[in-house]
Amino acid sequence: MGALPKTALPPEFRFGVATSAYQIEGAADEDGRGESIWDRFCRTPGRVLNGDTGDVACDHYHRWERDLDLIAELGLDTYRFSIAWPRIVPEGRGRINQPGLDFYRRLVEGALERDIKPLATLYHWDLPQPLEDTGGWTNRDTALAFAEYAEVVVAALGDVVTDWITQNEPWVSAIEGYAQGKKAPGVADWPTAICASHHLLLSHGLAVDAFRAVGPADGRIGITLNLAPMIAASDTEIDAAAALRADGYHNRWYLDPVLRGRYPADMLEHYVAQGVDLAFINDGDEAIIGRPTDFLGVNYYSVGRIRDAGDASEGDASFLGFDFLPAREPVTAMGWEIAPTAFTDLLVRLEREYGPLRMMITENGGAFAEEPSESSVHDPERIAFLADHFEAARRAIAEGVDLEAYYVWSLLDNFEWESGYRPRFGIVRVDYETQERTLKDSALWYRGLVSRHRPVEVDAA
Repeated sequence: MGALPKTALPPEFRFGVATSAYQIEGAADEDGRGESIWDRFCRTPGRVLNGDTGDVACDHYHRWERDLDLIAELGLDTYRFSIAWPRIVPEGRGRINQPGLDFYRRLVEGALERDIKPLATLYHWDLPQPLEDTGGWTNRDTALAFAEYAEVVVAALGDVVTDWITQNEPWVSAIEGYAQGKKAPGVADWPTAICASHHLLLSHGLAVDAFRAVGPADGRIGITLNLAPMIAASDTEIDAAAALRADGYHNRWYLDPVLRGRYPADMLEHYVAQGVDLAFINDGDEAIIGRPTDFLGVNYYSVGRIRDAGDASEGDASFLGFDFLPAREPVTAMGWEIAPTAFTDLLVRLEREYGPLRMMITENGGAFAEEPSESSVHDPERIAFLADHFEAARRAIAEGVDLEAYYVWSLLDNFEWESGYRPRFGIVRVDYETQERTLKDSALWYRGLVSRHRPVEVDAA
């Protein structure tokens, strides 16, 4: 007897789902958890749709066993979750909150009991508010505090968690949090955001060092970046240059220091020309950011269509030198263009330009309208989205990309940041009044996909 895969997927390829702490846990003031920037942001009038908060969310803090049972019921191998920094170090530095560590140990041990491999993310945007009060990610000390927090968590849980992610989507934390003001902490200043992006990346490198010092011998660590192909609006040189600049702003500003140990020269020049004082980049910082890691997490949702900003004299376009065109149909409920072919292109490009490179798809999914009934939820658009994007990932593997896992975003409908509870990304529907969970058609589809791609036993004869 021997095990033979049914497809070209690697034999150890893993299927999973992803969530994040603030979006699902609730229990915002229980067991010693401190205040996060999202707690404060949600209580600022006008910041979040309908005044929604993550105070209860999906009540995962109390219902984690049921949620792990759902993952097991779907036949999945792995679960990506995030650890809430304010649960572990309520003031951001100093005092350790043991009940917080105890919760995550229960969660991880529960996953392992169900043969689900945990993938832990150290930061998914819930900075302790006391650190924001002293400058947040614009303050270099926050990067040092993150490394201290990482060391505490890895030392406490490294015996049961081998795979770790430092930062989730530092672009979002920096740009939407400090340049556009869409997300916590709600600052709107471009030079401030570029400074924040550097300290987020520095914190990643410092956390890698902490992990190497106290982590498990067989442990692995990486970072998750949200990456998007930037497509020029025309064949003109001016739009091509704008698309290159957009790629530098969204992709290469994060990829290059992490994987090459240096920021892209064209973006350094551009930001200086826009009046950014780069004195926050100290000698040796880029080497720290570029510490060797074990994998790259890729979050993929859409593409950007780019044109030159012309003579724009204010706003984002003035600072960046380019503008985004409206998305082309079809789009998700978030208005994001659905572009699975570009997903393949992105993965192949990463391997070609930065490889050899081991990768995971740490988030992929979409918000769509759906039709719930008493016993089922019909979401055909999500099924089509996931099927097309999984096939795009499989094509990338066939072209030589070293891809080891695929995580659907998200297991549950959840708190979708400034959009509150209106968008639904989950493959499991959550009734927020009763907290009842219902498998959507997409969850059943995913279970079937996983089953079809399992190795099967065949007679050697």
